[in-house]
Amino acid sequence: MSLLPVDDAIAAILKRVPEPVVESVSLGDAAGRVLLAPVVATHDQPPFHASAMDGYAMRAADVVAGHRLAIVGTSQAGAGFAGTLGAGEAVRIFTGAPVPAGADTVIMQEQAVADGGFVSFTAPARPSHSVRALGNDFARGQTLVEAGTRLAAMQLAVAAAANAATLTVAKRPRIALLATGDELALPGAALGPDQIVASNSFGLQPLLAPYAAEVTDHGIARDDRDALRGKLEAVFAGEPDVVVTTGGASVGDHDIVQDILVELGVTLDFWRINMRPGKPLMFGTRGKTLIFGLPGNPVSAMVTALVFIRPALRQWLGYAQPPSWRLPLLAATPPNTARRHFMRAQLLHTAGGPALLPIAQTDSGHTSSLAAADMLIVQPENDPGQPAGSIVEALPIDVF
Repeated sequence: MSLLPVDDAIAAILKRVPEPVVESVSLGDAAGRVLLAPVVATHDQPPFHASAMDGYAMRAADVVAGHRLAIVGTSQAGAGFAGTLGAGEAVRIFTGAPVPAGADTVIMQEQAVADGGFVSFTAPARPSHSVRALGNDFARGQTLVEAGTRLAAMQLAVAAAANAATLTVAKRPRIALLATGDELALPGAALGPDQIVASNSFGLQPLLAPYAAEVTDHGIARDDRDALRGKLEAVFAGEPDVVVTTGGASVGDHDIVQDILVELGVTLDFWRINMRPGKPLMFGTRGKTLIFGLPGNPVSAMVTALVFIRPALRQWLGYAQPPSWRLPLLAATPPNTARRHFMRAQLLHTAGGPALLPIAQTDSGHTSSLAAADMLIVQPENDPGQPAGSIVEALPIDVF
């Protein structure tokens, strides 16, 4: 069976991803969610001419040589001056307060000399100075946050300013994880002579959680047909939107995950990809559930999740796929094989700007080198290797 090109595999997966589903959430629950309907201003902000300073509001034309203006009231946030300012008058005003009718400028208090009920100024008046005009921030009908935006602190702040109590966002999928393998023991356990510590689910859970309503870890299934079938039946009983297994995706005598999945009604689209690390990736569907069978080697599992599952989840949420980064190399890359290589690299900030330092380690079980990486250099099939200074494509690891 020939190996499926990476780009073809991604395209096949994305065709299976459903259209985003709309749900409404409160503003306080919207952090990290992806907006499906834009935030549109329903009022002007500020809703009145507002002072940008503590000081005095007056008519600029009244601040002339020998001026002495009568202080006729106060305007403060939440309690503006009710009257109309006349000639020769000033109002004590505070930041954010409405500028009184009749006033056209504000002079800050450090440039004011108050004397009884009068005030004069040590600086000239400039019309409209220190006045935030009505609608200066945004105007009624203006789109403030576009659909497809991931909502972070600044977007939520402007949504709140726009008086949006709820936001329309994409419903997130429910994800189930299952590790397989007789050799696996949970972190903290006493290891037997033939065991290793299970790490895949502990990396995948935080990687996938930002995209998910929940990520349920179903633990470890042993390499026994009945035990594995029972575990997978329990996984499917929860009706998750996405199932991610790790291990058992290869062609060895003990790699039985594929067989059991097919027995349980999974239709496999493909299971071998022209890439390294991560060639034995499975993908299929069971009804509306997407099934990803990742390799058991931890670097392969994490890299295939980044390359295939992350784009699928972004599309699920209506979040645009990011462009690849193109950055210079700080050291040469070696010649590549016929399989696309996702090479570990560090992102370093140099005097010439950000650049990539390739990590020579290619072992698919070498977790410490992946932990040291910030990026994956996308090395094309049969690439002859690139010298230092060459511009290469790369994928960021720690990004939504």
